[in-house]
Amino acid sequence: MMMRRTCLSFAIAITTAAPALAAGRPPEQDRQSILAMAGDYKVRFDMRETAAFVPDYKPLEPKRSGGHEVVRVVEDRGDFISLQHMLVIEGEDRKPVIVKHWRQDWTYEPAKVVVYESAGRWIQKAVPAGQRKGAWSQTVWQTDDSPRYGGVGKWAYDHGVARWQSDQTLRPLARRDAVRHPVYTWYVGVNRHALTPSGWVHEQDNAKVGVRDGKPVTYVHEVVINTYERFNAYNVAAADDYWAKTKGYWADVRGAWDQAIAKGGGVRVTEEAQSGSVTGPKLMGLADEIADGRIDATRASAEARALISGAEKARPLAAME
Repeated sequence: MMMRRTCLSFAIAITTAAPALAAGRPPEQDRQSILAMAGDYKVRFDMRETAAFVPDYKPLEPKRSGGHEVVRVVEDRGDFISLQHMLVIEGEDRKPVIVKHWRQDWTYEPAKVVVYESAGRWIQKAVPAGQRKGAWSQTVWQTDDSPRYGGVGKWAYDHGVARWQSDQTLRPLARRDAVRHPVYTWYVGVNRHALTPSGWVHEQDNAKVGVRDGKPVTYVHEVVINTYERFNAYNVAAADDYWAKTKGYWADVRGAWDQAIAKGGGVRVTEEAQSGSVTGPKLMGLADEIADGRIDATRASAEARALISGAEKARPLAAME
């Protein structure tokens, strides 16, 4: 399990899965920039710790990996766009294995957001009118559609590049760090998306923060560059087949998370190093059973809703104090 965050006095806004209707009409150029991230890709993940800010911390060696990832439009309501990522991995006997990956939701001029406040806790918060005018929020959800992180920012088109950059956001640890049980316990970072001639790039500037001598301390900075290059010479059809079989189930899961957040004014989800949340293995496993024909989708959805709504995380947050 991740270390408990303490002495946390700030919170960062991220969007809910079911945002209020936008106050203005979103620019079509912005919408097309977001939709351009859908497609089939070869992905390179490059994570590098750079400068340390405590004397006894030594930055880790760079971590690089890659793979094939399909990105599909789940929903487009004009002022709300949802993109689902799916990894395609070569398994035993060279058979494709599909791993539902992260989801990114984009909302134009969001009225309400979900705030990641501390370990396993998100609460709802209003976005001031001045901050949301002309801006988009981008929310990232974990593999089981529980909340992860997000931010608010505007698309810009100067110097020949379409790019969006978030405000500074608070985030839980990614698996690459959580499994090591490090001295730091959360990130404070800036999130950027920019279109390239052959795809797009996702960049992060992260401060890895923990509590030391009773105070929040930055241990090290990290730069993350995830590059998406258009490429389809792999089994793209396997990802589309998985999604066709499971998309109804995942729609029910998203709805259950929305309901839990609305009911409690936020949500509690216990974090877990390997899967991100304790609900992950069960919710992901049910989807795999649907795809393999081992369980009926209606029954799986009922089990998922019960798991999400029946746990401590779905109770009103005020009752947990």
